[in-house]
Amino acid sequence: MTSEPYDLIIVGGGNAALCAAIEAAERGCRVILLESAPKVYRGGNSRHTRNFRCMHQGPLSVLTGSYTEDEYFDDLMRVVKGKTDPHLARMCIRQSEECLPWMEAHGVRFQPSLSGTLSLSRTNAFFLGGGKALVNAYYRTAEGLGVTVLYDAEVTHIHLDGNRVTGVDVRRKNETTTLQGRAFVLASGGFQGDIDWLCRAWGPSARNFLIRGTPYNRGVVLRDMLDQGAESVGDPTQCHAVAIDGRAPKFDGGIVTRLDCVPFSVVVNKDGQRFYDEGEDVWPKRYAIWGRLVAAQPEQVGYSIIDSQSLELFMPSVFPPIKADTIEDLARQLGLPGAVLKETIASFNAACPADPDATFHPTELDGLATEGLDPPKTNWARPITRPPFYGYSLRPGVTFTYLGLKVDETARVHGANGPFANLWAAGEIMAGSILGQGYLAGFGMTIGTVFGRIAGQEAASHVA
Repeated sequence: MTSEPYDLIIVGGGNAALCAAIEAAERGCRVILLESAPKVYRGGNSRHTRNFRCMHQGPLSVLTGSYTEDEYFDDLMRVVKGKTDPHLARMCIRQSEECLPWMEAHGVRFQPSLSGTLSLSRTNAFFLGGGKALVNAYYRTAEGLGVTVLYDAEVTHIHLDGNRVTGVDVRRKNETTTLQGRAFVLASGGFQGDIDWLCRAWGPSARNFLIRGTPYNRGVVLRDMLDQGAESVGDPTQCHAVAIDGRAPKFDGGIVTRLDCVPFSVVVNKDGQRFYDEGEDVWPKRYAIWGRLVAAQPEQVGYSIIDSQSLELFMPSVFPPIKADTIEDLARQLGLPGAVLKETIASFNAACPADPDATFHPTELDGLATEGLDPPKTNWARPITRPPFYGYSLRPGVTFTYLGLKVDETARVHGANGPFANLWAAGEIMAGSILGQGYLAGFGMTIGTVFGRIAGQEAASHVA
C-alpha cells in the first residue's frame, strides 16, 4: 500500500460496497475497499442472498410480465406500514429497473425463479449460483478495474474534521494504521453480530436469537459515526428477523436455514397455543414478520406443524422435519404438551372450510379462511389430518438491523449541521431510511445496488 491518499475509501465488502467501487473505478477513481472478513467469508450478508426485487415495464431478462412502480411501492407499504421515506423508496424502486441490466453487464448471471417460491418470476430475479456467485463476479470486475481490496481489515474509527472525513483507522493483524482519502463510502452493514447491542435494544431475550447473517457486521463504524454526531434513522429493535429452523447455528446460517412452511402450517408456542394468522400473506411480503412474532413468545421459540399434504409445497430446510404418525407423538418429540397441541389442532381443523381443496391455491392468496377461530387463518386453511405429521422448531433469525445513518437521495450522510461534504453510505447501514419495519423479499439487494451505485457515482464526481 502506498501512503498517498486514495480517491475513494470504501468501508465494507458486500453488494453495496462493490457496486460503489465498480462505479467509481469506471470513472477513473483510485479506490480501496476494506473488508473486515477474511477472503473466504467476504461479501457480508450478500453472500447469503439469492434474488433481487426489480421494477420493470415488461419482460426483462428472466423476469416475466410487468411490475410497476405503484405495485412495488404498495407491496413495500404493506410490510413497513408507513415507516419509510416515500421519496427515497420510490426513487429506489424506479432505479431498480436499470440496475438489472447493469448487474448483467458486470458479471452477474440470473436464472428463472426457483420452484416453491410462490410465483416470484414476475417480481424477483434469482442469481445463478446464489449470492456468493454475485459477490465473486463483482470482486472479479472490481479487481479488473484496479480496485485494491484488503481483507481482515476492520475499520475502527472515522476521522472527522468539521463536516469532512479525512481518514479511517484500519486494524489488520493486530496493527492499526490510518488511511487517508478524498472521499469515503460506508457500506459496512448493521450490528446484528454484536449480541450485547441487540440485548440493549431487545432486552435479555436477544441472547436466544440466532444470527442468520454474517458475524462480521458488529456495527463498529455505525456506532463510531453516531457517537460523532451523524444523524440516525430507524429503530434499533427493528430488523430483518426471520423465523428460521431452531437447529440452525448461532451465527452465519444464511438463507438455507429459513423455513417457508408457515403459510401452510399451524404455528404454536411452547405451550401448544397458536398466536398469529399464519395465512396473512405470501412469504415474499410477510415472511420476515415471523422472526419478531416468535421473538415475543416464551423462550423465543415456536413450532410449525404440517401434515403430509403440505410437505412438498415449500422449499425444504437444510434440516429434515420431525416426523410422527400422530399429533401426540409429534408433540412428545418436539417437547410440547400433547393434550394441548391435540386440542389446538382439533380446534383449527373444525374451523376450516368443509371442502378446502376446491379453492386451495398454494401460490396465491386464495381466501381459504377459518371461521370462528381466534386468531384466524385467512388463507390456505386446510385441516391438518393426513399422517404422517411433521414439525419444525422456529427461532428468531436476525439477518440485519435497521438502525442506521440518515442519507439523502444522493446517498450522502447527514450530521447535526447538515450533510457531510465527502461521505456517502449504502446498503444495510442506511436501509432504515426506507425499511422502517418488516421486509420485502429481495429488497435489501435493491437498496444496496441502487444506493451503492449512487454513492460510487457521487464520490467519483466529488474527486473529479
